[in-house]
Amino acid sequence: MNKIKKIVLTGGPCAGKTTALVKVIEHFSSLGYKVFTIPEVPTMFSQSGMDYLTKNRALFYEGEKATLEVQLALEDKFQRMAEQCDEPTVIICDRGAMDISAYMQPQLWKDITTAVGTSTTELRDHRYDAVLHLVSAADGAEKYYTTANNRQRTEGLEMAREVDKKVINAWTGHPHLRVINNHEDFNNKLHRVLKEISSVLGIPQPIVEERKYVVELVGEIPHCIESEITQTYLVAEPGCEVRLRRRAWQGKNVYVHTTKKNLANGEELVTERQIRSNLYQSLLQQADPYRQEIQKTRKSFIWKGQYFGLDNFQRPVSGLMILETKGITEQEAVNFPPFIKVVKDVTGDAHYYNYNIALKG
Repeated sequence: MNKIKKIVLTGGPCAGKTTALVKVIEHFSSLGYKVFTIPEVPTMFSQSGMDYLTKNRALFYEGEKATLEVQLALEDKFQRMAEQCDEPTVIICDRGAMDISAYMQPQLWKDITTAVGTSTTELRDHRYDAVLHLVSAADGAEKYYTTANNRQRTEGLEMAREVDKKVINAWTGHPHLRVINNHEDFNNKLHRVLKEISSVLGIPQPIVEERKYVVELVGEIPHCIESEITQTYLVAEPGCEVRLRRRAWQGKNVYVHTTKKNLANGEELVTERQIRSNLYQSLLQQADPYRQEIQKTRKSFIWKGQYFGLDNFQRPVSGLMILETKGITEQEAVNFPPFIKVVKDVTGDAHYYNYNIALKG
């Protein structure tokens, strides 16, 4: 059976989605994939006369409900088409269902999803294999921010940053949400998009060390997303790392099974899949007896166009705080925020790998 992956490409205003879509089609078509792209439905509606800024509440409700219905219908039709393809197929959605929720109050979104016969959990956690969020140029790459190439884009810089954060919040909880930074070179941003999609498709990737720092928190983090993470390593063959992760956020749990396998040519193959709670509980029986469970609080945030994760460990060590960059290239400077005090650069230091932190003494 044809293996089909469905990926959302989303982000704030002027994030580079249009250019990225062109690169994705070119790159993966050349690798033998059939690439389907689903257009941005709200833009289609706007161009057809829908006013999402209307004060008419009834019109707004019907317009947003229709937007969601058409989004889901398009995705389902392309899924059926993809099932008929002989070659491996990837469906790229120019925004996905949860983007719609970022532009309305939570109760209205709940009313609309109920009327359509679905839910946030179904749309966010189970419908897509991955979500790639491209950070708006309004946050960290202001000189590139423009409204000239999109008539529907009227946001100022501050509003664009707010929209960016609302969209990330809407997708937070998806087990394979990746935030793509702004870069000093836009080609690096596009390269990261291709790399993340390659990972989802199971294409081996060069081993790249994310930059890590032992830090102290000396101020409040604005607009961060906080979650509780429990991580358990399972018994695995040599050269292979298998872990279970439970992520708790706003009263909900997401369970992810991850396998990392080192290949002979300096590459690694990473596979992730979301699992149900009953399978998670069953797999815990395979826990590595030589490693302890890791418990930590993660605060994720964007600062000047760069995405960070700050882990505060509770077990098996306490008081350790590690800041990890997400997708900042080796040649780029890290935009450390003023509320972070760097104590030590531990990039590449195996002692600070979670896998080794979990080792029993």
